[in-house]
Amino acid sequence: MRVPSDDVVQIRHADAAGEPTVVTVSCTDKTGLGCDLCRVVLLFGLSVVKGDMSTDGRWCYIVLWVVPQRGRYIVLWVVPQRGRPVPWDLLKNRLVELCPVAAPFGFDSAYLAAAGLQDAAPPAPRLFLIKLCCFDRMGLLHDVTRVLCELELTIRRVKVSTTPDGSVLDLFFITDTRELLHTKNRREEAQDKLESVLGDSLTCCEIDPAGEDMSSTLQAWASLTPSVMDQMFNTDLIAEQSISTKGDLISVTMDNSLSSVHTLIQIQCGDHKGLLYDIMRTVKDCNIQISYGRFYASQNGRCEVDLFAVQLDGKKILDQQRQRALCCRLRMELLRPLRVVLVNRGPDTELLVANPVEVSGKGRPLVFYDITLALKNLQKRVFLAEIGRHVVEDREWEVYRLHFAEEHELPSSLRRKIVDGVTSMLMGWD
Repeated sequence: MRVPSDDVVQIRHADAAGEPTVVTVSCTDKTGLGCDLCRVVLLFGLSVVKGDMSTDGRWCYIVLWVVPQRGRYIVLWVVPQRGRPVPWDLLKNRLVELCPVAAPFGFDSAYLAAAGLQDAAPPAPRLFLIKLCCFDRMGLLHDVTRVLCELELTIRRVKVSTTPDGSVLDLFFITDTRELLHTKNRREEAQDKLESVLGDSLTCCEIDPAGEDMSSTLQAWASLTPSVMDQMFNTDLIAEQSISTKGDLISVTMDNSLSSVHTLIQIQCGDHKGLLYDIMRTVKDCNIQISYGRFYASQNGRCEVDLFAVQLDGKKILDQQRQRALCCRLRMELLRPLRVVLVNRGPDTELLVANPVEVSGKGRPLVFYDITLALKNLQKRVFLAEIGRHVVEDREWEVYRLHFAEEHELPSSLRRKIVDGVTSMLMGWD
């Protein structure tokens, strides 16, 4: 099978400390490519401070000026310590893997696709189960999550339980970005890393393929109550609660007068971690194609975005109802891209975080990492945890549920501190 040349991705490093690194992608276009590239940039702990993109529908040219996220000095594939460099070669490899292969000279890619001659979509990655038995301690769940991120093991589902005597059983359903976990060497590498971090507290570490019976258990989890659903997904309530917060100054407008063939979408808003990814995944899920776009984040925390867009049929967005729906969707995704609530569940306190899932089935990366890091910083022990998928009004969400075993109800000030701490970590406001 043909592979794309690494020439499609070029990385030019900054001339001086503090200046952005320039990532240039020039390749055959495909639907959602901008979203996929922004997801990987976010995964590597980088923020886009400026961006330009253009396409004629066949070939695209994308330039991103990136800097390490504030407070996150390195990407998560290495131990997080101040001064560690970003692994640019690995980033380049991951970006190259996303780029389609150009059709041979004299052939049209659309013709090849219609004839079934293009490279087939890659098969779904194999699912594995990591079973950990250990003694509980502060920050345990985050430390395990960090190791899995370092190893490029993607967490698909989690079930964590703690017994009264302090023993912990962690079940991580994962896939391997390198697709090597079926080999003995790769499994031993993962086990050695986990043992080095958990030390004597680890009593059992097993890595096995997840059978169909195990995979079916991923869907067997408690449903969300109507009150919780209302808190997390009622857009009117969310907008009302968000007044006078960091995300309230959001402007999304459309203009059909400046171009004869494109609709101009203009966005002005406050910056947050993964902002460009949130915009690109939203237009992708709404079946909008970007012909030309530019993005700029100023030092005062404000961002400006211009997108010249068309519908899938190549026409301007003229329908007023569709314009309003798209503007409302973009405002909500920028106002609250992730939903964070703290509720009572019997005698326990439960933290719920909802992460929107793209139509492709992928979601924002490192959400569980950020949640567990925030809780570790807040000195909160996690008694139970699980990750599952939930469909709300035809949209799929990945919902993270974490229980704190409290002997008494948390005061309102501490509850607000937990919600604000987790939200700030997810949004890059910490």
